[in-house]
Amino acid sequence: MQPVFDGHNDVLLRLWMLSRKGIDPVDAFMNGKRSSNNTALGQLDLPRARKGGLTGGLCATFIPSTAEKRQAQFDPYPMAAPLEHGHAFSAAEEFLAIARRIEEAQGWTICTSVADIRNAMKAGRFAAVLHMEGAEPINIDLAELHTFHQQGLRSLGPVWSRHNRYAHGVPFAFNQTPDTGPGITTHGLRLIHECNRLGIMVDVAHLNEAGFWDVARYSDAPLVASHSNVHSLSPAARNLTDKQLDAIAERNGLVGVNFAVNMLRADGLYRTNTSLDVIRRHLDYLIERMGPDCVALGSDFDGAYIPEAIHDASGLPNLTHYLKTHGYDDSTLRAICSENWLNLLERTWKE
Repeated sequence: MQPVFDGHNDVLLRLWMLSRKGIDPVDAFMNGKRSSNNTALGQLDLPRARKGGLTGGLCATFIPSTAEKRQAQFDPYPMAAPLEHGHAFSAAEEFLAIARRIEEAQGWTICTSVADIRNAMKAGRFAAVLHMEGAEPINIDLAELHTFHQQGLRSLGPVWSRHNRYAHGVPFAFNQTPDTGPGITTHGLRLIHECNRLGIMVDVAHLNEAGFWDVARYSDAPLVASHSNVHSLSPAARNLTDKQLDAIAERNGLVGVNFAVNMLRADGLYRTNTSLDVIRRHLDYLIERMGPDCVALGSDFDGAYIPEAIHDASGLPNLTHYLKTHGYDDSTLRAICSENWLNLLERTWKE
């Protein structure tokens, strides 16, 4: 089984929402939460990660615009309203408390270096890297950024697909380019510079195109899109144009292929009976255009509708087997499944 270190999941969001319903989030992760008909809920927990060879990944703190309407982010809809800072900060603290409780229960290790990741993987412990998807919990004096960094935050996307004081998000739209508005704000530039100084990875996955080019211009770190796909193959606004892909390759950065079917399919439909061949086509395109060292996986487990052939974290071997039977050798699979992420983080975190 090919070990996988993955670039993006929303398991903390799912666990946070379960906790608000009175369900123990630690038990849900450690043992797998099941519905009344004994069907596993969500896409990622520890038993399924182990079954699928998922050894770790970037675990997002993402505060939804409407906590009671979890499915909204999967559907085309107008840009979500900005979040109020106080609410966002309180929710982020709750997310991080869940992450610490899972670590205390030995469900995972919160990793702040690549050495931590490799040690956790070697010990059979899930290697969790804390990521923030949308910087609304951080005030403009950036004091909270330092607080979160001390708590283990090592990756940050300035926006989700909604605008905030730092940047403008790209909408969930199809047959549209990511060129949808203005770029990074003055506050956003300060945020990027401080992330660079602290060694926090800046993720451009949800930025619009103007914001992307601002990060390319002002950041001194590799360019990273943790869970995005190829716009030429699937013209979703969330996907990356060829010029963006070239810029990422020139900066020795990385793109993590998102398993979201609406960002993989040429027609943008939310159909989970989508073939694994669409993932292979995006991987092939990226490898040919950017080189094999700039391509990885960014599944979006617990945050997207994904191909039924994968279904959840336990189905990752179905993908790696499919790729191997379609010409991917062991060295290439090892690179895109784990080593490219670890090498990128090592460079970004300035170890």
